[in-house]
Amino acid sequence: MKRSVIWIICLIIGVSFLALLYLESSYARAMVRMRSEQFDETVIRSLDQAARELERNETYKYLKMVLERQGKDAPYNLGFDSLPHINVQPAPDTLIMAPGQQFSYVGKHGSRPAMRLNMPRSNRFAQVSANLQKQAQKAYDYEREILNEVIYAVMYTASDKKFEERIDPAELHVRLRDALERNGVTLPFHFTVNTADGREVYRCQDYEEKGQRHSYTQILYRSDAMGQTGNIKVHFPDRRHYTQGVARYVMPAMVFTIILFITFMVTVYLVVRQKNVTEMKNDFIHNMTHEFKTPISTISIAAQMMADKSLSKSEETYERLGGVINAETRRLRFQVEKVLQMSLFDRDNIALKLSEMDANELIDTVVQTFSLKVTQSGGTIDTRLEAVDSLVQADEMHFTNIIFNLMDNAVKYRRDDVELHLEVSTWNQGDALCISVQDNGIGIHKDNLKRIFDKFYRVPTGNKHDVKGFGLGLAYVKKMVELHHGTIRATSEPGRGTLFTITLPTIKE
Repeated sequence: MKRSVIWIICLIIGVSFLALLYLESSYARAMVRMRSEQFDETVIRSLDQAARELERNETYKYLKMVLERQGKDAPYNLGFDSLPHINVQPAPDTLIMAPGQQFSYVGKHGSRPAMRLNMPRSNRFAQVSANLQKQAQKAYDYEREILNEVIYAVMYTASDKKFEERIDPAELHVRLRDALERNGVTLPFHFTVNTADGREVYRCQDYEEKGQRHSYTQILYRSDAMGQTGNIKVHFPDRRHYTQGVARYVMPAMVFTIILFITFMVTVYLVVRQKNVTEMKNDFIHNMTHEFKTPISTISIAAQMMADKSLSKSEETYERLGGVINAETRRLRFQVEKVLQMSLFDRDNIALKLSEMDANELIDTVVQTFSLKVTQSGGTIDTRLEAVDSLVQADEMHFTNIIFNLMDNAVKYRRDDVELHLEVSTWNQGDALCISVQDNGIGIHKDNLKRIFDKFYRVPTGNKHDVKGFGLGLAYVKKMVELHHGTIRATSEPGRGTLFTITLPTIKE
């Protein structure tokens, strides 16, 4: 599958996951907003009910007091002598029609004749109905006057008191609690009572400032004739948790969506990485074929020339052909050794033959051996072995391969327009030994620098066959340095060269 197809699929699935997360978060916000509005409406309705109940209870208490003071059977005299007193004959309870033209009332004072009708029988029923309606209207007006007197008395008597004298905090708390619970709100609440001009009359004992951002105000005694009104201000400390608690039903879905999204991203990363490893392995096999094909072909040609009896061969010719075969065999052996070295990456119990050795001496030996190859390439090599404490615990073979691979890379990636120059240095930094190999080659771009220690990775050079190799050298170097409890880092600038620095622990006396 092409890389572009993989990225398109990843983009589509990624956008789908993000859209799903957005929809879930939008749904959660909508639920929180809806619950908040519902809560506000419920609280406002409950406060209105509590205020009405408080006013009705005050009226009930006043009426009860008046009735207890004057007696249940006393006339409706509420202490207002200036108010007009209406004497209306109570309405009859029953109307009895006689068989003739006479009818009478039967009430609580007995029966008495009302009137005698001298009219045709067809008009008697209409006349009686009209008289009955007049009597009912008189009774209704009488009862209404009585109620008006009571209402006026309650209004003016209650208004004579100050607002703070009319408030009973305990009763107000009970009214609020009952009204809220009837409407399904059971959250703890705090409240203050204030006069119309803003003066605080009462504050509950456990009052908290938390939650005041969303407070609710209700006017008390709003119909008071003398303007003795006030207000109650209520807030709920746990309102936010209550309104946002509905989001907990959406949170599991969002969490699982995020987990799936992360899992998808990790899967994509592993797929892309595996694809890159596969491509690098294919390059490795391709390059290995070329690396092995050249020495095998050279050995085959030299062997055929030695076996061809038709050609006259002198002792010098045999010596030259033998040298070619020997050189190509060493080259082939070296390539095979590099491949075998990489098998160490799949083993967790690599046994190094560690021994105490002087790093300066070992590096100097490797440089002298490698200097011939540098000279043949038209370059120079300098050493600055300035480390005073150079004793380390190392495996001689692997330590030699580390230095050799770094210098071999410098030769491979040299510049054609500049004479190759290598510099190998050692110095001490605290209790550590530092080793550097620096060249003036083509350098490495920043994007490639972070991957040069990956197995099978080779830095692009335009033509992938102009520099032979398997992409194993630096991976092997990093692995061996870490097994020696050291570190390696690389710095490079395109066109200026590359610097590799190795840090190893020294032997403590």
